[in-house]
This record gives sequence, structure tokens and C-alpha cells, in this order.
Amino acid sequence: MPKKILVIDDEVDLRKMVVARLEKSGYSVIPAIDGKEGLEKMRTEHPDIVLLDLMMPGVDGYEVCRQKAGDPELKKIPVILFTAIMSAKPLNEIAQELGADDYMAKPFDARKLTEKVRNLIGE
Repeated sequence: MPKKILVIDDEVDLRKMVVARLEKSGYSVIPAIDGKEGLEKMRTEHPDIVLLDLMMPGVDGYEVCRQKAGDPELKKIPVILFTAIMSAKPLNEIAQELGADDYMAKPFDARKLTEKVRNLIGE
């Protein structure tokens, strides 16, 4: 059975491209358009890993990380922050503060993204 990846991102074209790339690499990919839907799918689909955008309307990636950390079932799921956020803090510091396992800045290299996913889910 292929590993399941949940992609939470409000950018439609980017989400579709990431889903297509990961499916081509043999993964089962579950898309979510925002943090609320992403949290619901984390609870129902039990993904092996989550790719999470930080800046989304409504429930953003910061809130997803907060709720995930407080849920014993969800906190074990690895997260890669996947964002174009511009901040005074480096993305690696933000990832560490949020409890994310890795990070990737947009725009991204699809091959590196797939490599990060493989490393985190042990393939």
C-alpha cells in the first residue's frame, strides 16, 4: 500500500502540481484547501506525512501545528512546512518553534521535495 501524504495549501495550482508530482512518485495524495479541512483529514485519513502551508485564510498553518501538537493521535505525524512566508525569522527557526520536522521554501524544487518526503517517512 502506498504511503499517504496530506497536502494542505490554499493555492489551487500549486496544490495540484504538488499532488501530481507526488502521485507520479507512487504516493497516495490527499489534498486539503485550508487548515480546517486539513485537520479533519488528518483525523480521518491518518496520513504518513503532511505538507503544510503556513499562510492560509481561516485556520492557518500555525494553528494547524498548535492543534496537532495538542492531539495525541496527530502529534506523531511528521510535518514539512511548505511556504513562501517572508519573516524576520528564518524558516528553519519557525519550523522548529512549530514542531515541524522539516521545511521547504516556495518556489521549490520538486525533486528536493520528494527527497524530503522520502527521508521523513523512511523510504
